Amino acid sequence: MPVSFPFPMPSQNSLPQNHREQAGQCRETYSALRGQFNGDLLRVSDPGYEEARTIWNGMVARRPGLIARCIDVIDVQNAVRIANDMGILTAIRCGGHSLAGFSTCDGGLVIDLSKMRDVSVDPDTRRARVAGGCLLGSIDTATQKAGLVFPSGVVSHTGASGLILGGGTGWLTRRFGLSCDNVAAFTLVTADGAVVRASSEENPDLFWGLRGGGGNFGIVTEFDLKLHPLKSVVLAEGLTAQENIRKLLERWRDFMANAPFDLKWNVNLRIAPHAKSVPVQLRGQPVAGSSLIWTGAPEMAEQQFQSALLLCDRDSVRSQTVSYLDLQTMADSDFPHGRRYYTKSGYLNYLDDATIDRFLDGLSTIPSSETQIELAYLGGAAGEIVADETAFGDRSAPFIINLLANWQDASGDALHISWARSVFEKLRPAMKPGVYVNFMSGDEQDRVPEAYRQRWDRMVALKAHYDPGNFFCLNQNVRPRKN
Repeated sequence: MPVSFPFPMPSQNSLPQNHREQAGQCRETYSALRGQFNGDLLRVSDPGYEEARTIWNGMVARRPGLIARCIDVIDVQNAVRIANDMGILTAIRCGGHSLAGFSTCDGGLVIDLSKMRDVSVDPDTRRARVAGGCLLGSIDTATQKAGLVFPSGVVSHTGASGLILGGGTGWLTRRFGLSCDNVAAFTLVTADGAVVRASSEENPDLFWGLRGGGGNFGIVTEFDLKLHPLKSVVLAEGLTAQENIRKLLERWRDFMANAPFDLKWNVNLRIAPHAKSVPVQLRGQPVAGSSLIWTGAPEMAEQQFQSALLLCDRDSVRSQTVSYLDLQTMADSDFPHGRRYYTKSGYLNYLDDATIDRFLDGLSTIPSSETQIELAYLGGAAGEIVADETAFGDRSAPFIINLLANWQDASGDALHISWARSVFEKLRPAMKPGVYVNFMSGDEQDRVPEAYRQRWDRMVALKAHYDPGNFFCLNQNVRPRKN
């Protein structure tokens, strides 16, 4: 029997008592919205509903009673006000890429921003104004026309809003910081339907909370982003055979401690696929995949890559200069819509020998070639931000670990989820308290305080101010404190 995919419990005052009440709320919400909504209102029986209800993670197959596809801020305001008045369970969808499935719900309302994807770029000020429904690819395409980049994730069909609000890591994290570090201002609709702007000058507490606090405080309808000049990078990739993985991890650990900000070196432990690009002797075998980018002077790349590539199988090594747009789409096919995804994640201060042993043990039991143990070294520009400057979790632990299970059929649920949980429990004693909220699955509500740690009380107070009824409850939820 497939393992259930737990969904975090919303606040009780948002839960319909039964299906009949739920259906009634949807009808009332539809009737109230219909005369003042400029976008599309999709009910279960309407054409386009089936396509509109699906989200990226195939494990989460919900059936909302109503989908409100907004085309402007007024639509968002009206949807929030009416939904709050009705007390209907409400999910917010921007890109629909929520790993935990928070982009949808059963029987309630989905406020969908997928039609709000305008991007305007000012090359002179190196700023972009980005609508709340944008995908990363929407931003990259627009900014690259001016030779500029916004540091974000690594899959172009990811929704920008969820990524940014949770922090946002990717290829450029060491060079330019987290995505949330590169936001100058947010415009959002709060739970009472008001439009609020947050920046270092306006509502600075809210500005603090939006940088890493997830979707707890409202629906961001526009981001004011800081951009940086960059058109291409040097990319190197290679595979290390099983007998050399320990040496590679030791070298990676020691080298990255003093690596320049221009270098990003990620390692993933997996089973090599049976693909033409993989040397015959490595196909179907446990390997460590190294992916490196260099954003500095191209002529310096080979020297920086040498330490990593010496332990890679010679036939697997590839190095080339690639455009930023190509870099940002290279992982798209590895994480398509409709597959099933489950993760467990955490931080390490140091990668000791015992932890390496546990990684190797986890690799020996990995259930499929798509599933992997992702290892990234943060630090760099992201580590230079003072810990209390944003709501994002502790930046002092440089190693971020993500056990990413990825499979196709529901029949594999038990195997893949059990593998991720088992490996995580073995790694947990060595981990520093903390977790990156964008890597949390839907059964980890108990870890949300761990994500914010000493920032927790401030987060709770902020939530109580902007969303005292916990209307925005489908997220890695910070519940307002009851008076």
